Amino acid sequence: MKRTLQAGLLLLLGAGVLRVSLFTDIVLRYVKAGLQPYVIASGVCLVALGLISAVRDRQGHEEHDGHEEHDGHAEDGTGHGHDHTHGPRIAWLMLLPALALLFVAPPALGSYTAARDNAKVVEDYDRFDPLPAHGPAPLSLTEFIARTEQDDHQSLKGRTVLLSGFVTPGKNSSWDLTRLLVACCAADSQSLTVTIHGVKAPPADTWVKVTGTWHAQGTLGTPSAALALDVASLKKIPQPPSPYLDRAPALS
Repeated sequence: MKRTLQAGLLLLLGAGVLRVSLFTDIVLRYVKAGLQPYVIASGVCLVALGLISAVRDRQGHEEHDGHEEHDGHAEDGTGHGHDHTHGPRIAWLMLLPALALLFVAPPALGSYTAARDNAKVVEDYDRFDPLPAHGPAPLSLTEFIARTEQDDHQSLKGRTVLLSGFVTPGKNSSWDLTRLLVACCAADSQSLTVTIHGVKAPPADTWVKVTGTWHAQGTLGTPSAALALDVASLKKIPQPPSPYLDRAPALS
């Protein structure tokens, strides 16, 4: 690969990284929000390296042309007639990711990954805040799972809750409400799942908000309690900007 093309590839890759990290939130499909500034910095560095490489290549051509005019014949910098302006051909492998970032940004991980992922182990809660006195209680999947298995006071007994996540098809026409969590990036994702009863499954990967009550199976407040919900209502929602951030849904 000629150095001119190398510079162009660096610029293309840098532009792709900046497009998904600086000008949109697409980068949050691949890494956690705290890493976004570092991805932006990487894009800036790639663009800068591409510009520097292009300028140096142009200066080299100008010096080479001047040398030809002076000597009346072409030589390279060593005087042996070899062309050292080529880089490794393997660099072409970076072209496809660069084009993908610019034009076809892959979606966030979804049901395919969740069905094959390890379940996220929810950490022990020291205490649980009181639920709202009236109306459905908005909970993250993390808190719903923790209250189901750990809350000795059985605060979920008879209470209507509001959860959100995406649809993961299960076995025998069942389905799960799912969230994927990442420690660093999409490669280390782990899943949170709650089995849904009472409503037909929307298409896989559809983001939904559900209202319902704990599905009474096992002993609430112990590890034997079913991580399941009897759903009374379901509403389709857009995918959130940060799909790997497990938050309680808004009531509206």
